[in-house]
Parts: sequence; C-alpha cells; structure tokens
Amino acid sequence: MSDTFPAAEPAHFRKPDINALRPAFATHKPRILILYGSLREVSYSRFLAHEARRLLEQFGCEVQVFDPTGLPLPDGAPVDHPKVAELRTLSAWSEGQVWVSPERHGAMTGIMKAQIDWIPLSIGAVRPTQGKTLAVMEVSGGSQSFNAVNQLRILGRWMRMITIPNQSSVARAYQEFDADGRMRPSAYYDRVVDVCEELVKFTLLTRDCSSYLNERYSERKEDAAKLEQRVELQSI
Repeated sequence: MSDTFPAAEPAHFRKPDINALRPAFATHKPRILILYGSLREVSYSRFLAHEARRLLEQFGCEVQVFDPTGLPLPDGAPVDHPKVAELRTLSAWSEGQVWVSPERHGAMTGIMKAQIDWIPLSIGAVRPTQGKTLAVMEVSGGSQSFNAVNQLRILGRWMRMITIPNQSSVARAYQEFDADGRMRPSAYYDRVVDVCEELVKFTLLTRDCSSYLNERYSERKEDAAKLEQRVELQSI
C-alpha cells in the first residue's frame, strides 16, 4: 500500500466492515430532541415543534422539546448555567434531533443559532451531536423559502450529524395553524409527517452503528500519535 499511496499510513487504513454496519438492533424507543427558534407567545416554530413531537411519539419515539426561554447568549454565561446544562444533557441523551426555525431576514433566527452554538462538537470524551440523525424544518410568514433549512443543513454537517434528505418549509404559517396551535390539513402537513417518518427510519437504521460510521482514518492516526507522545513523556 505504501507504494500505491505514499501519503497514507497503512497501520491506520481500514476497509469497511459489513458486520460492524449490521449490529443487533436496540429495542428501546428512539430518543429525539426538538429545538425551536422563537420566544414569541404565539410562536409558529413552537407549534410546528410540538406537532412534530406528537407525530414522533405516534411513530414510537421518546421525545423531549427544549424551551429556549432563559438560555443566555453563547459565551454570555458559564457552561454550568442551568439552561446550558439542560440543553447539553438533552443533546447527549438524544439519538436524533429536529431543528425548527422561523425565517427572519432571510435566515434562521439568532435564538436558533444560539442553541446550536451552545452544543460543542465535543465535551471531553462525549460528542453531543456526532453520528446522531437530524431533520430540519422552517416556518415563514410569506411565500415558501428554504433559506433557514439550507443553513440548518450546513450546521448539521458541521456538527457531524446524519441529516436526512427530506425537510419541511411551511409558508404563511399564520394560515396553517388553528387557534389551539394545531396544524391544519394541507400538503405542508403531509410533508411534516413525511419528515418525521423518515427521521425515525434513519434513526433506527443508524443509531446502533453511529460510532462506527463516524470512525475515520484521520482520527485513528491522530489518536495513535497522541498515545505515542504520552508514552515518550512517561519514559522521560
């Protein structure tokens, strides 16, 4: 291999293992965390988040919806702030997530971004998002747009999450919910059902092998170098 790929280190090169991709399925309910991006009393992103919660529960999931009220701005409080600790604990608990943001000024809201910014790629040996599934949704006050969901997809990739192909964008959200905050029958509602169904399927498919899916050459190489460095220091 060293002749064919002189830049690679053979000791850390692995061919995909079919058996590792087909572990025994866990039997507990899929654990889903939902984040939404608004603090308004009448919040259509919150309404949509809870509509997704009901559907996911019907599909057999255990669901938690995080309330961003009281969450400080990123770096505006210590990490042991109660709301930050709650968010990080829920993210670590989850096997999949749903991010629901309003579109404001052609983008996701700052409240949505703040929640994601409080969840780091790693906390010691714990990776709060890596390998988890993700579904993205947005609501808007005008015609249908995909600005917010496109941005959420970029963030999901950065957080090393498995973002499902389907997504939901609800236009003129004020017309799509009744006085009780329940979504009316429509093609938009049908798409929300599709997204929730797909998220559950992807979560069931990947949750038991997510650590293997995220194992990679560069990290094996880096870990080996760190181990070698520690051994050298101990020998001094």
